[in-house]
Amino acid sequence: QSAHRAGLRSFIRYGWRWSWRVTAFATIFNVVSTSLSAYRDKTTISNFAAAGAFTGALFRMHLGLQGLAGGIVFGTAFGVPAGGLLMAMYGLAGETLQEKRSRERRELYEQKLAEWQSRLNMTETIGQTENNAQGRPEMERAREL
Repeated sequence: QSAHRAGLRSFIRYGWRWSWRVTAFATIFNVVSTSLSAYRDKTTISNFAAAGAFTGALFRMHLGLQGLAGGIVFGTAFGVPAGGLLMAMYGLAGETLQEKRSRERRELYEQKLAEWQSRLNMTETIGQTENNAQGRPEMERAREL
């Protein structure tokens, strides 16, 4: 019980030191991975490997060239399984991230197209109403212009 209390005290006392590092590592990894996926418009294992290598190198850069190389290897070694796991989960969900992105883009395009067509129809309706209110057919009005 005393060992448990000592472990809990040290976790409370020093846990914040590790928490911000883990948060920064995960944030940088996700930003790089998502940026590569958006830029290349596809999600591959190499995106996760590159994100892991970049993040690992960034966190070990202060140790010199040897630390930089070790960070690249360490980051890649953890980036590939993490990426494989994420891609497998997307595959089990039935829709990959790329398919979801293209579907959402297509739905947004169709929504804007429908809105544009409704506004165009409204403009045509207003124009016909004005012509009918003046009592002249459209062809006569066009000839005058």
